[in-house]
Amino acid sequence: MGERIHLFDTTLRDGAQTQGVDFNAAEKTEIAHALDILGVDYVEGGWPGANPTDDAFFGSAPVLKRATFTAFGMTRRPGRSVENDPGIQAVLGADTPAICLVGKAWDFHVDLALGISKDENIAMIADSMAHVVARGREAMFDAEHFFDGYKADPVFALACIEAALDAGARWAVLCDTNGGTLPAEVSRIVSDVAGKLDGDRLGIHAHNDTGNAVANSLAAIDAGARQIQGTLNGLGERCGNANLVSIIPTLKLKSEYEIGVSDDDLSHLTRASRLLDDLLNRAPNRHAPYVGSAAFAHKGGLHVSAVMKDPRTYEHVPPETVGNRRHIVVSDQSGRANVLALMADTGLEIDPDHPKLPRLVEEVKSREFEGYTYDGAEASFELLALRTLGTVPSYFEVESFRVLAEQRHNALGKQVTVTEATVKVVVDGERRLSVAEGNGPVDALNAALVKDLGKYADYLGGWRLVDYKVRILSPQAGTGAITRVMIESTDDSGVTWNTVGVSPNIIDASFQALIDSITYKLMRENAPG
Repeated sequence: MGERIHLFDTTLRDGAQTQGVDFNAAEKTEIAHALDILGVDYVEGGWPGANPTDDAFFGSAPVLKRATFTAFGMTRRPGRSVENDPGIQAVLGADTPAICLVGKAWDFHVDLALGISKDENIAMIADSMAHVVARGREAMFDAEHFFDGYKADPVFALACIEAALDAGARWAVLCDTNGGTLPAEVSRIVSDVAGKLDGDRLGIHAHNDTGNAVANSLAAIDAGARQIQGTLNGLGERCGNANLVSIIPTLKLKSEYEIGVSDDDLSHLTRASRLLDDLLNRAPNRHAPYVGSAAFAHKGGLHVSAVMKDPRTYEHVPPETVGNRRHIVVSDQSGRANVLALMADTGLEIDPDHPKLPRLVEEVKSREFEGYTYDGAEASFELLALRTLGTVPSYFEVESFRVLAEQRHNALGKQVTVTEATVKVVVDGERRLSVAEGNGPVDALNAALVKDLGKYADYLGGWRLVDYKVRILSPQAGTGAITRVMIESTDDSGVTWNTVGVSPNIIDASFQALIDSITYKLMRENAPG
């Protein structure tokens, strides 16, 4: 077995610095548990005393089974003792097993930001680490701007690291805080430091401002560091942090290093990644390595044929190892091989000489000429294919729908727009009429449609829309243009699926995609037809 690499997640602290991200305490708890299941070694919860959310989170801290719960803070202030520094006392008061304190390691910042001597900065680091260790906590030092500091004054930057380690810190983490260092520089500097100090106590904290955070982290490990700090999906301020969702499977599947993530743990990776996006109410990156819905998607007919014979031809790892799955994309650029491959992927065996197969291929080409696309709407394609073969149950029939939008003044005198939808649907021969209001026509239609589906209501538990996209296909037609609507849906299992609708009427296109999404969910749940 290779050398042990320790994984430190800072999604809940450094990731929370992302513009537009504002976790509440409950969301932090949910993410912490997902990270614990995934098998990371440290979960950094935030900065006690910095804001009410972190205070509430640490006040009711999650019980982690495997990960070491960690609080973040800063070294003592200049001119104060650690005993009289309220910041350090607040961090200690969180009562976490580990504490990570940040301090300066660049002489430029010591002069400019702190206005103190280098000796005083080094004393602040040593005093703080010793104080944490004396209280029985695992101490870590985040050396802020270490790489810039080392390039400017290597003697001083190294002295900061030595002070932390000599005072008892378990880890001294070399931070590329502005993300401007390149992999070759990281490799050289970490190698220099590891050659002078104990590499088993060095970590790397890389930001992604040049797009090299993952590469820098891996370079640091190869050069001797043994801890990697990063975040889920690379969340973080500016351009983000090193993406643990890419680093974890790379270390596990493509290196000789050992990490605390088992094969079973790794299968939770995609779910953890998508959980974060779901909590942030944003669409997952389809092209994210390992976990994106397009990470194992194949479109060209020759590629599909090769993958079906041996997946290793175009897949660097089996998708199921990271909790993902293969997607066979069908379009007018492919044909019979793609259709057969997708059918096999859904578990439906079809004879290559099936008499309806040419009809299905022609139907796909015809509908794509009208504006439909099944590249990214695999659920709608699957329904189309199964309908062509006559195997989709008839769950309900929509007789008609109507959407009304009214702008009016509410009781407070504020002008608001209210949308109301009416849907007539037949379930088991019984006509049902539902009316609902929503935040816009799609939300109102959604609410009205699922309001009264009789026996099928129980099968839709947890189903929800997570993304909605509109594209104008004929802009030259102005307001009469044909529109394509793509809807992404999910449920409590974490599985996502995509459906499509096309029409000159954007509401009609949306409703098509919405019905496909619900039908697909019912089919997945084996609802009776």
